Amino acid sequence: MIAHAPQKAPYPVEVKAGESYYWCACGLSKNQPLCDGSHKGTGFAPVKYDATENKTVYFCGCKYSENQPLCDGSHSKL
Repeated sequence: MIAHAPQKAPYPVEVKAGESYYWCACGLSKNQPLCDGSHKGTGFAPVKYDATENKTVYFCGCKYSENQPLCDGSHSKL
């Protein structure tokens, strides 16, 4: 199965040190870029991201990043 690409740009997300975030790998979540459980039955699973500091991270929006869950610019090649 191929992941749905909700947007061809990253999602900037303010993360907090010590918290975990679950990035949507299937593209079906209504709470992009974070998982809402919509992947159930698809063969996809969310990718855990553990924040080590308070900062803005850029989660992949196209689902083609080689550095999931973070954006690596792959959307510019789609």
